[in-house]
Amino acid sequence: MELCYETDRLMLRLLHEGAAPEVLNFYQKNRAVFEDIEPDRPENFYTLEYQTTLLRCEFQMAVKRNALRFWIFEKENPDQVIGTVSFQNIVRSVYQNCHIGYKFDEQYWHRGYALESIRKAIEVILPEFGLHRIEAFVLPENEPSIRLLERLGFQSEGICRSCIYLHSSWTDHLRYSFINP
Repeated sequence: MELCYETDRLMLRLLHEGAAPEVLNFYQKNRAVFEDIEPDRPENFYTLEYQTTLLRCEFQMAVKRNALRFWIFEKENPDQVIGTVSFQNIVRSVYQNCHIGYKFDEQYWHRGYALESIRKAIEVILPEFGLHRIEAFVLPENEPSIRLLERLGFQSEGICRSCIYLHSSWTDHLRYSFINP
């Protein structure tokens, strides 16, 4: 597996702990947007120490093929994180599946970057990790994410009731899947 992949406009990179300042900036800049749709974070999440440790752990998980997170950059601006695409909960054996997650800097929405980078990330992870199925969970009211998943070829499998603990309560999410052709 390579540490950097490219599309026409973007770079998808695995980052080492030395990139913690850029990652921290990405999270701090988008904190209000992300906190509405993600589980509560510990307060120290927004520290350089936390992000350094997290990047170190994520890199080791990628090496062990237990998870994979790509950080997204514009080719024109290779020092500023604009998004991330991750594959978590990789399960082997008879399942060969995982969960996908993604988020982008609000400033870069509606430019096709999510579609472009997720498409490339899927092209990489399916053969590299030998996966058969990718699952995505999305809040029912998140119509832009639903449209994105459908454009990528994910198919709706219905509602997953009370599946994610979000802001002090269990929430329903729509379940989508992408099957390796």
